[in-house]
Amino acid sequence: MSLEALNKQVKKDLSYLSFGGSSWVRPLQHPEGHVFDVVIIGGGQSGLAAAFGLMRDRVTNILVLDENPEGFEGPWETYARMVTLRTPKHLTSIDLGIPSLTFRSWWEAQFGEKSWEAIDKIPRGDWMNYLRWYREVLRLPVRNEVKLNLLEPVEAGIYKLHLNNPETSTLLARKVILATGIQGGGEWHVPKIISEKLPAHLYAHTSKKINFPSLKGKKIAILGGGASAFDNAHFALSEGVAEAHVFVRRNEMQRINPIRQMEGSGLIERFQTLSDENKYKVMSHFFGHSQPPTNDTFERASSRPGFQLHLGSPWLDVEAASDEVVVTTPQGKFSFDFLIISTGLVTDPALRPELKLVEKHIARWSDRYNAPIDIANPLIDSHPYLSPGFALQSRDEIGKKRLYGLFAYNYSALISCGILASALSGMRFGIPKLVSAVADQLFLDNREEILDEYFNYQEQEFIADLTAIES
Repeated sequence: MSLEALNKQVKKDLSYLSFGGSSWVRPLQHPEGHVFDVVIIGGGQSGLAAAFGLMRDRVTNILVLDENPEGFEGPWETYARMVTLRTPKHLTSIDLGIPSLTFRSWWEAQFGEKSWEAIDKIPRGDWMNYLRWYREVLRLPVRNEVKLNLLEPVEAGIYKLHLNNPETSTLLARKVILATGIQGGGEWHVPKIISEKLPAHLYAHTSKKINFPSLKGKKIAILGGGASAFDNAHFALSEGVAEAHVFVRRNEMQRINPIRQMEGSGLIERFQTLSDENKYKVMSHFFGHSQPPTNDTFERASSRPGFQLHLGSPWLDVEAASDEVVVTTPQGKFSFDFLIISTGLVTDPALRPELKLVEKHIARWSDRYNAPIDIANPLIDSHPYLSPGFALQSRDEIGKKRLYGLFAYNYSALISCGILASALSGMRFGIPKLVSAVADQLFLDNREEILDEYFNYQEQEFIADLTAIES
């Protein structure tokens, strides 16, 4: 099958499902202009899948906004530096159960069935190409290079979105989905020991653009023991860095990836049925097992000349010395030309500038659950407390109206909803729950009108003439 033939198959499959039918949502009029039923912030894999899910549910007055240029949404062609995805290739995700929309179908249409059997994991660049195709073949309504600066609740049931786009400075929406990925619920974390002691040109977080050509032949240090640290070590060495030292605070490498257990146990798709107590316990355990590198990633990095691994080596101090950085660990002092920080992120709605008008109302886990002292974790407590459908909840009465219609389908949903919004393994379960919750709100918003039309419905369907058979 060719890609052209697959495109035709997708359209045929969707036609069997009556995809593209007219919307059932009643339009809302406003003196300031058009009101979108749903605006999705983020045009990466989550935002695209949410848009497709809504359109399949006949919610069509929607728009997806992304701050990046077209084709560069998400991390895959920006700061992601792994060779392949970490998720097993056989797990489906944003196809939402349509076989012709799966990555496998897209791959085999171009490279054949034998090629699919031959690959171990999905190459990163090919995943981005698949997302580009997915957006195109489904004709999803995405606007690029538009950033949300501020979310303003202007009246009951309507948000005004303040944008950085000179052509359209504001938009109106009834529902807003924050499909903003890994950093969308807070910010990337750089320890203060680094950010407060070093000039910015001597370090960078893994989420930032890094000028690797300028580091050719130099010696760098990477802080962190998770998968991203080793992705960056391999990438740096392949770009000509002379030495890449990975520093891990643990005395032993993390070897267990709890996601692999979750994928077959029902814990991903049924996580939301757990009590708050059990959710907290599960995620406390999850936080204690940072995702290790895949075996192939570690082998690629460690097999390169210049790779060095330092276990039991937390950074106790850093100091700029001329054009170098001196790092102090329990194992001694080391000098480097540049530091790469792979210390993850911190989730807290207060860190998001677009939420500054509403974040004080957003309920956190610390507002709803007091964890036992032996597992209490402030990183967990700062996460927003969401409904099973990813809706933000209010910590006060005033906030209930201001937050109604706001959904967080990003990493900030981790504690409330598990990995349904933060891993490809969970998206095929998470997107339907999100779509159902958004559509339910839209339905209930118009329930009086809908019910009134139902009770007053008088169109006759049975039109047979009975006079001819009357005796």
